Amino acid sequence: MTVSKRLTNIFQSSEKLTFNNESKIVLISDCHRGDGSWGDNFSSNQQLYFAAMTDYYRKNFTYIELGDGDELWENRKLDIVKIIHSDAFWIMSKFYKKGRLYMLYGNHDMVKKNSSYVKNKLSTYYDEATKKYVSLFPKMRIHEGLVLVYKETGHKIFLTHGHQADFLNYDLWKLARFMVRYLWRPLELLGLHDPTSAAKNNQKKLTVEKKLIDWSIKNKQMLIAGHTHKPVFPDLGEPLYFNDGSCVHPRCITAIEIENGAISLVKWTLKTKKDGTLYVGKEVLEGPVKLHEFFGDSVSVIK
Repeated sequence: MTVSKRLTNIFQSSEKLTFNNESKIVLISDCHRGDGSWGDNFSSNQQLYFAAMTDYYRKNFTYIELGDGDELWENRKLDIVKIIHSDAFWIMSKFYKKGRLYMLYGNHDMVKKNSSYVKNKLSTYYDEATKKYVSLFPKMRIHEGLVLVYKETGHKIFLTHGHQADFLNYDLWKLARFMVRYLWRPLELLGLHDPTSAAKNNQKKLTVEKKLIDWSIKNKQMLIAGHTHKPVFPDLGEPLYFNDGSCVHPRCITAIEIENGAISLVKWTLKTKKDGTLYVGKEVLEGPVKLHEFFGDSVSVIK
Protein backbone atom coordinates (compact mmCIF):
# COMPACT_ATOMS: atom_id res chain seq x y z
CA MET A 1 0.00 0.00 0.00
CA THR A 2 1.30 3.46 -0.89
CA VAL A 3 1.90 6.07 1.82
CA SER A 4 -0.80 8.26 0.28
CA LYS A 5 -3.40 5.49 0.37
CA ARG A 6 -2.40 4.53 3.91
CA LEU A 7 -2.80 8.08 5.21
CA THR A 8 -6.13 8.46 3.40
CA ASN A 9 -7.43 5.24 4.95
CA ILE A 10 -6.43 6.42 8.43
CA PHE A 11 -8.00 9.82 7.82
CA GLN A 12 -11.29 8.30 6.68
CA SER A 13 -11.50 5.84 9.59
CA SER A 14 -10.42 8.22 12.36
CA GLU A 15 -12.70 9.45 15.11
CA LYS A 16 -13.86 13.04 14.62
CA LEU A 17 -13.70 15.65 17.38
CA THR A 18 -15.59 18.92 16.89
CA PHE A 19 -14.06 22.14 18.24
CA ASN A 20 -14.89 25.85 18.02
CA ASN A 21 -13.43 29.25 18.81
CA GLU A 22 -13.90 28.66 22.53
CA SER A 23 -11.95 25.40 22.45
CA LYS A 24 -8.40 25.12 23.80
CA ILE A 25 -6.24 22.30 22.45
CA VAL A 26 -2.54 21.54 22.90
CA LEU A 27 -0.72 19.00 20.72
CA ILE A 28 2.50 17.43 21.99
CA SER A 29 4.36 14.37 20.73
CA ASP A 30 7.59 12.43 21.02
CA CYS A 31 8.02 12.63 24.77
CA HIS A 32 9.82 9.26 24.74
CA ARG A 33 9.29 8.79 28.45
CA GLY A 34 11.88 6.21 29.50
CA ASP A 35 13.32 4.33 32.45
CA GLY A 36 15.32 7.16 34.04
CA SER A 37 18.68 5.80 32.84
CA TRP A 38 21.31 7.68 30.84
CA GLY A 39 19.42 6.63 27.72
CA ASP A 40 16.18 8.30 28.85
CA ASN A 41 16.02 11.39 26.63
CA PHE A 42 12.89 12.68 28.38
CA SER A 43 14.50 12.94 31.83
CA SER A 44 16.33 16.21 31.21
CA ASN A 45 13.09 17.93 30.17
CA GLN A 46 10.63 16.25 32.54
CA GLN A 47 10.29 19.35 34.73
CA LEU A 48 9.55 21.51 31.68
CA TYR A 49 6.89 19.03 30.61
CA PHE A 50 5.27 18.91 34.04
CA ALA A 51 5.21 22.70 34.31
CA ALA A 52 3.70 23.06 30.84
CA MET A 53 1.10 20.36 31.47
CA THR A 54 0.13 21.91 34.79
CA ASP A 55 -0.40 25.25 33.08
CA TYR A 56 -2.48 23.69 30.32
CA TYR A 57 -4.58 21.79 32.85
CA ARG A 58 -5.32 24.91 34.88
CA LYS A 59 -6.31 26.79 31.71
CA ASN A 60 -8.75 24.05 30.62
CA PHE A 61 -6.86 22.85 27.55
CA THR A 62 -7.54 19.47 25.99
CA TYR A 63 -4.29 17.52 25.70
CA ILE A 64 -3.70 15.40 22.58
CA GLU A 65 -0.51 13.34 22.54
CA LEU A 66 0.50 12.60 18.95
CA GLY A 67 2.44 9.40 19.50
CA ASP A 68 5.74 8.17 20.93
CA GLY A 69 4.65 9.30 24.36
CA ASP A 70 6.52 6.38 25.90
CA GLU A 71 9.83 4.87 24.80
CA LEU A 72 8.85 1.23 24.38
CA TRP A 73 11.54 0.23 21.91
CA GLU A 74 14.45 0.81 24.25
CA ASN A 75 12.37 -0.32 27.26
CA ARG A 76 10.32 -3.48 27.51
CA LYS A 77 8.30 -2.61 30.60
CA LEU A 78 5.82 0.26 30.63
CA ASP A 79 5.34 -0.32 34.37
CA ILE A 80 8.90 0.93 35.00
CA VAL A 81 8.27 4.02 32.85
CA LYS A 82 5.11 4.79 34.84
CA ILE A 83 7.01 4.57 38.12
CA ILE A 84 9.94 6.69 36.97
CA HIS A 85 7.71 9.38 35.45
CA SER A 86 4.80 9.11 37.87
CA ASP A 87 4.41 12.90 37.96
CA ALA A 88 3.77 12.97 34.19
CA PHE A 89 1.22 10.17 34.39
CA TRP A 90 -0.41 11.82 37.40
CA ILE A 91 -1.02 15.11 35.57
CA MET A 92 -2.21 13.23 32.46
CA SER A 93 -4.66 11.30 34.65
CA LYS A 94 -6.15 14.63 35.76
CA PHE A 95 -6.77 15.53 32.10
CA TYR A 96 -8.31 12.09 31.56
CA LYS A 97 -10.71 12.42 34.49
CA LYS A 98 -11.96 15.71 33.00
CA GLY A 99 -12.45 14.12 29.56
CA ARG A 100 -9.63 16.22 28.13
CA LEU A 101 -7.06 13.59 27.16
CA TYR A 102 -6.59 11.84 23.81
CA MET A 103 -3.63 9.70 22.81
CA LEU A 104 -2.25 8.48 19.50
CA TYR A 105 0.41 5.82 19.10
CA GLY A 106 3.61 6.23 17.15
CA ASN A 107 6.30 3.78 16.09
CA HIS A 108 8.09 3.72 19.47
CA ASP A 109 4.85 2.88 21.30
CA MET A 110 3.21 0.91 18.50
CA VAL A 111 2.29 -1.81 21.02
CA LYS A 112 -0.46 0.54 22.23
CA LYS A 113 -2.49 -0.24 19.11
CA ASN A 114 -3.33 -3.49 20.91
CA SER A 115 -6.41 -2.78 23.05
CA SER A 116 -5.58 -5.65 25.43
CA TYR A 117 -2.14 -4.16 26.07
CA VAL A 118 -3.68 -0.76 26.79
CA LYS A 119 -6.22 -2.27 29.17
CA ASN A 120 -3.56 -4.25 31.06
CA LYS A 121 -0.89 -1.54 31.20
CA LEU A 122 -2.70 1.80 31.31
CA SER A 123 -5.89 1.18 33.29
CA THR A 124 -4.09 1.42 36.64
CA TYR A 125 -0.74 2.18 38.22
CA TYR A 126 0.88 1.18 41.50
CA ASP A 127 0.93 4.01 44.03
CA GLU A 128 4.04 3.60 46.18
CA ALA A 129 2.64 5.90 48.86
CA THR A 130 -0.53 3.88 49.48
CA LYS A 131 0.86 0.53 48.30
CA LYS A 132 -2.24 0.11 46.16
CA TYR A 133 -3.18 0.06 42.49
CA VAL A 134 -5.14 3.17 41.59
CA SER A 135 -7.05 4.23 38.48
CA LEU A 136 -5.03 5.74 35.62
CA PHE A 137 -6.71 5.61 32.18
CA PRO A 138 -9.56 3.08 32.46
CA LYS A 139 -11.29 2.45 29.13
CA MET A 140 -8.66 4.50 27.30
CA ARG A 141 -8.55 4.04 23.52
CA ILE A 142 -5.28 4.81 21.75
CA HIS A 143 -5.80 6.09 18.19
CA GLU A 144 -3.73 5.94 15.03
CA GLY A 145 -5.33 9.16 13.87
CA LEU A 146 -7.87 11.78 14.89
CA VAL A 147 -9.73 14.38 12.85
CA LEU A 148 -10.50 17.77 14.39
CA VAL A 149 -13.57 19.37 12.78
CA TYR A 150 -13.64 23.17 13.02
CA LYS A 151 -17.30 23.96 13.73
CA GLU A 152 -17.13 27.54 12.41
CA THR A 153 -16.12 26.51 8.86
CA GLY A 154 -16.47 22.73 8.67
CA HIS A 155 -12.80 22.34 7.76
CA LYS A 156 -10.87 19.37 9.11
CA ILE A 157 -7.44 18.95 10.68
CA PHE A 158 -5.87 15.48 10.41
CA LEU A 159 -3.75 14.40 13.38
CA THR A 160 -1.40 11.40 13.18
CA HIS A 161 2.11 10.56 14.33
CA GLY A 162 3.69 10.56 10.86
CA HIS A 163 5.63 7.28 10.96
CA GLN A 164 3.18 5.99 8.36
CA ALA A 165 5.42 7.75 5.81
CA ASP A 166 8.51 5.91 7.07
CA PHE A 167 8.86 2.38 5.61
CA LEU A 168 11.32 1.04 8.19
CA ASN A 169 9.50 2.51 11.17
CA TYR A 170 6.02 1.44 10.02
CA ASP A 171 6.12 -1.63 7.78
CA LEU A 172 9.24 -3.06 9.45
CA TRP A 173 8.75 -1.58 12.91
CA LYS A 174 9.52 -4.83 14.74
CA LEU A 175 12.87 -5.06 12.95
CA ALA A 176 13.55 -1.40 13.71
CA ARG A 177 12.65 -1.99 17.37
CA PHE A 178 15.06 -4.92 17.53
CA MET A 179 17.87 -2.81 16.07
CA VAL A 180 17.21 0.07 18.47
CA ARG A 181 16.87 -2.15 21.54
CA TYR A 182 19.90 -4.35 20.97
CA LEU A 183 22.23 -2.34 18.72
CA TRP A 184 21.68 1.39 18.64
CA ARG A 185 20.76 2.01 22.28
CA PRO A 186 24.08 0.67 23.62
CA LEU A 187 25.92 2.67 20.94
CA GLU A 188 23.88 5.79 21.72
CA LEU A 189 25.17 5.64 25.29
CA LEU A 190 28.66 5.92 23.74
CA GLY A 191 27.66 9.03 21.78
CA LEU A 192 26.69 7.53 18.40
CA HIS A 193 23.41 8.36 16.68
CA ASP A 194 20.89 5.89 15.27
CA PRO A 195 20.94 6.35 11.44
CA THR A 196 17.53 4.64 11.11
CA SER A 197 15.80 7.39 13.12
CA ALA A 198 13.97 10.14 11.24
CA ALA A 199 14.65 12.38 14.25
CA LYS A 200 18.44 11.97 14.03
CA ASN A 201 19.03 11.43 10.30
CA ASN A 202 18.45 14.58 8.25
CA GLN A 203 17.96 12.76 4.96
CA LYS A 204 15.34 10.43 6.43
CA LYS A 205 13.67 13.43 8.03
CA LEU A 206 13.39 15.23 4.70
CA THR A 207 12.09 12.09 2.97
CA VAL A 208 9.35 11.58 5.56
CA GLU A 209 8.41 15.27 5.50
CA LYS A 210 8.12 15.25 1.70
CA LYS A 211 5.70 12.31 1.75
CA LEU A 212 3.52 13.96 4.40
CA ILE A 213 3.58 17.29 2.56
CA ASP A 214 2.74 15.62 -0.77
CA TRP A 215 -0.31 13.99 0.85
CA SER A 216 -1.40 17.32 2.33
CA ILE A 217 -1.07 19.05 -1.08
CA LYS A 218 -2.79 16.27 -3.01
CA ASN A 219 -5.77 16.20 -0.67
CA LYS A 220 -5.90 19.92 0.22
CA GLN A 221 -5.93 18.83 3.82
CA MET A 222 -4.30 20.32 6.92
CA LEU A 223 -2.07 17.73 8.59
CA ILE A 224 -0.37 17.94 11.99
CA ALA A 225 2.21 15.26 12.81
CA GLY A 226 5.22 14.49 14.98
CA HIS A 227 7.82 11.73 14.45
CA THR A 228 10.64 13.82 12.92
CA HIS A 229 11.07 15.98 16.07
CA LYS A 230 11.38 18.99 13.75
CA PRO A 231 8.84 21.78 14.47
CA VAL A 232 7.13 23.03 11.31
CA PHE A 233 4.75 25.98 11.01
CA PRO A 234 4.08 26.98 7.38
CA ASP A 235 3.59 30.49 6.09
CA LEU A 236 0.24 31.37 4.57
CA GLY A 237 0.04 29.93 1.07
CA GLU A 238 2.45 27.07 1.79
CA PRO A 239 1.36 23.41 2.11
CA LEU A 240 -0.75 22.83 5.22
CA TYR A 241 1.76 20.55 6.95
CA PHE A 242 2.52 21.28 10.61
CA ASN A 243 4.76 19.46 13.08
CA ASP A 244 4.70 19.94 16.84
CA GLY A 245 8.37 18.97 17.33
CA SER A 246 9.15 16.98 20.47
CA CYS A 247 9.81 16.96 24.19
CA VAL A 248 13.44 15.89 23.77
CA HIS A 249 14.98 19.01 22.25
CA PRO A 250 18.05 20.23 24.12
CA ARG A 251 16.74 22.45 26.94
CA CYS A 252 13.18 22.89 25.63
CA ILE A 253 9.96 21.20 24.59
CA THR A 254 7.73 22.37 21.74
CA ALA A 255 3.98 22.19 21.20
CA ILE A 256 1.20 23.37 18.92
CA GLU A 257 -1.69 25.26 20.49
CA ILE A 258 -5.15 25.89 19.06
CA GLU A 259 -6.99 28.62 20.95
CA ASN A 260 -9.49 31.36 20.05
CA GLY A 261 -9.74 29.92 16.54
CA ALA A 262 -6.02 30.43 15.96
CA ILE A 263 -2.99 28.14 15.81
CA SER A 264 0.49 28.73 17.29
CA LEU A 265 3.82 26.98 17.68
CA VAL A 266 5.31 27.44 21.15
CA LYS A 267 8.22 26.26 23.22
CA TRP A 268 8.68 25.84 26.96
CA THR A 269 12.12 26.41 28.40
CA LEU A 270 14.01 27.42 31.51
CA LYS A 271 14.30 31.20 31.88
CA THR A 272 16.07 33.53 34.31
CA LYS A 273 14.59 36.47 36.18
CA LYS A 274 16.55 39.68 36.82
CA ASP A 275 17.32 38.51 40.34
CA GLY A 276 18.86 35.30 39.01
CA THR A 277 16.05 32.92 39.96
CA LEU A 278 14.99 30.32 37.42
CA TYR A 279 11.50 29.62 36.17
CA VAL A 280 9.78 27.68 33.37
CA GLY A 281 8.33 30.00 30.76
CA LYS A 282 6.58 29.79 27.40
CA GLU A 283 7.70 31.51 24.22
CA VAL A 284 5.61 31.81 21.05
CA LEU A 285 7.73 30.79 18.07
CA GLU A 286 5.13 31.20 15.31
CA GLY A 287 1.61 32.60 15.22
CA PRO A 288 -1.00 32.90 16.40
CA VAL A 289 -2.63 32.75 12.96
CA LYS A 290 -6.39 32.42 12.56
CA LEU A 291 -7.31 29.02 11.17
CA HIS A 292 -9.62 30.49 8.54
CA GLU A 293 -6.60 32.28 7.04
CA PHE A 294 -4.91 28.94 6.42
CA PHE A 295 -8.04 27.26 5.15
CA GLY A 296 -9.09 30.04 2.80
CA ASP A 297 -11.41 28.65 0.15
CA SER A 298 -9.72 25.23 0.05
CA VAL A 299 -11.92 22.18 0.43
CA SER A 300 -10.46 18.76 1.18
CA VAL A 301 -10.86 16.29 -1.69
CA ILE A 302 -11.40 13.40 0.74
CA LYS A 303 -14.40 12.91 2.96
